[in-house]
Amino acid sequence: MMPAGLLRERALDAVEDMDKPDCDLRRLNRSYARFPVVNRLLSGWHGIYRERIRPLLLAQGSATLLDIGCGGGDVARALAGWALRDGLKLEVTGIDPDDRAFRFASRAVPNDAVTYRRCFSGELVAEGCRFDVVISNHILHHLTPGQLAGVLGDSEQLCSGWAFHNDLRRSAAAYYLFLAGFWPLGLGSYICGDGLTSIRRSYTPEELRMAVPQEWQVERHGPWHNLLTYRQEERAGA
Repeated sequence: MMPAGLLRERALDAVEDMDKPDCDLRRLNRSYARFPVVNRLLSGWHGIYRERIRPLLLAQGSATLLDIGCGGGDVARALAGWALRDGLKLEVTGIDPDDRAFRFASRAVPNDAVTYRRCFSGELVAEGCRFDVVISNHILHHLTPGQLAGVLGDSEQLCSGWAFHNDLRRSAAAYYLFLAGFWPLGLGSYICGDGLTSIRRSYTPEELRMAVPQEWQVERHGPWHNLLTYRQEERAGA
């Protein structure tokens, strides 16, 4: 058991096994395969879709969305699927610089609304790409301060409407409840161990506010997440 006091500060030196280039590929792929369960139970993307993305689709008729650091692509596929069930058109591009993630996502059942690319967000900026919505799921705690500034800067340039970066919120309750509830998914995968490391590396709302530009808003999203939001229209109007 970890003393609660060790969660008072971000564990910046902790490294997730999935991020190691020599990690076991079978366990890594099992982790990608189980992420849909984790994200469905934990991440609250259906609420973000229902409250934030669907109204944009209803207003415009269609929209484009970029998922930065998409991993195995389950969030990208879920968003496109929800839009399709609502009779709406959402074209999703999922990007990840890790070839292992790209190859796993590319092996998913083909979906005409979802495209995957192995690249960094800065490459899309250089190409002049624009999307109505830019999102990420559980990547902020992985980033150094310089990388965080780069991803947020890229997001501002890539989005013509909204950006939503959804990430874990560090707390003792989150740590121990995740351990109690998700340890079965850790069998043969990196889900449990890396999930606990992610919580240790993640931000409190106050820490995240101090780490991001003032144009970005930090909101509480459910009991376990911070939602970092940015609206391009507001900055353009300013």
